[in-house]
Amino acid sequence: MRRRIAKSIGRDLEAVASAATYVGSPEHKDAPSFAGQPQPRADASICDRTLASDRDRVQEWLAAGIRRGTVSEDWEGGFPRYVWYKEGETVYEGRLVNRTQGWYKGFPLSRTEWPPGIETFYG
Repeated sequence: MRRRIAKSIGRDLEAVASAATYVGSPEHKDAPSFAGQPQPRADASICDRTLASDRDRVQEWLAAGIRRGTVSEDWEGGFPRYVWYKEGETVYEGRLVNRTQGWYKGFPLSRTEWPPGIETFYG
């Protein structure tokens, strides 16, 4: 996958951020969470356990990433396919899982997977 932040010219990022919802995924969990019982995939990165009960925090990250414009050029149903958010030394990727409802799941990326230029948005 090519991770690249694109300019969102003509998009109302505030409206998109308000409509997007973080639902999570048990595929990236190794403990019970608001997303349900863990069902980690062998090839999936695992989220920090401290986030398992903090949906509001991750929802804020999703909205902040959209507002900052750290989104992909691919949009589906009015939502960016990918959103990136940097917290400390970790970059999380939000991936659209329901383009009608604007639902996202998310997970941490290794540093080699970070989209180029992300640090300029979170300096």
